[in-house]
Amino acid sequence: MAIKETYEVIIVGGGPAGLAAGLYCKRAALNTVLFEKGLPGGQIAISKDVENYPGMEGITGFDLAEKMLHHAQSFGLPVLQQEVAAINAGSDLHSVRLANGDLLQTVALILAVGGNVRKLGIPGEAEYLGSGVSYCATCDGFFFRDKTVVVVGGGDTAVEEALYLSKLTRKVYLVHRGNALRAGKLLQSRLTAEPKIEVIWNTIITEIKGNGSTVSAVSFENTETGEKGEFPADGVFIFIGYSPNNQLIPSEVRMNEQGFVITDEKCETSVPGIFAVGDLRQKFANQIVVAAADGCIAALAAAHYVEVQKAKTQSS
Repeated sequence: MAIKETYEVIIVGGGPAGLAAGLYCKRAALNTVLFEKGLPGGQIAISKDVENYPGMEGITGFDLAEKMLHHAQSFGLPVLQQEVAAINAGSDLHSVRLANGDLLQTVALILAVGGNVRKLGIPGEAEYLGSGVSYCATCDGFFFRDKTVVVVGGGDTAVEEALYLSKLTRKVYLVHRGNALRAGKLLQSRLTAEPKIEVIWNTIITEIKGNGSTVSAVSFENTETGEKGEFPADGVFIFIGYSPNNQLIPSEVRMNEQGFVITDEKCETSVPGIFAVGDLRQKFANQIVVAAADGCIAALAAAHYVEVQKAKTQSS
């Protein structure tokens, strides 16, 4: 298959990390293109409100995504709605094959494909997303000050978020399908010491109910007895796992046991010239501001990598 075009940088993914990378790449006068198969902005585009992005007070996720997109495009970044079908790492150039069959090459490749929270898949979950249903306590906990919330999960993240929410809310119910938490012992000891948190064991949430605009209650079922019931709640926070979109990642790129890409401080992977940013990358926190910072770092590192490769070519 013939190579259609060669770029200095190709960015795969148009969320905050990818758009920030594109902005910085174009500011560095790099021949860059960004491919996004869906809606630019990624998951923030479907977020109702964003309260913790510095300098952006009272903005919706969609509006913030639009601002990021327009800002990157104002520097001439081409954002193409095309799906990437395959990525191959090379010694000098990396290749990207699009779903339409086009084959492209690039000196540096920035992977910003993000990930997805695991969902319960129950009635009301999608309907009340952003109106009582959340997958991020740090993002949305502020809206539930002095209210009653449900946290679903039993791992480290669920317990950490329950503890965080206990500082803001009146009451936190931690609902776990088993009879023992998977969270670390230190987190569990902090959990049991917090009077605002009540653990409901051997229970699953079967439906999230509301009044048409906000969450008002959850239905549950005991996994041992089969007992069913309902209790009032103002919000439901779901932490049953997060899956990185790593299906396109070349086999040469190192990942951890959970499938997140391992990088250095420049966001560079184990393959020179391939960078991973945003929620795809192994790191401490997944926040919009962190993703944007990743994009900036990767773009600056990619610019340096491109210059080094140019120098090598000219001297050979």
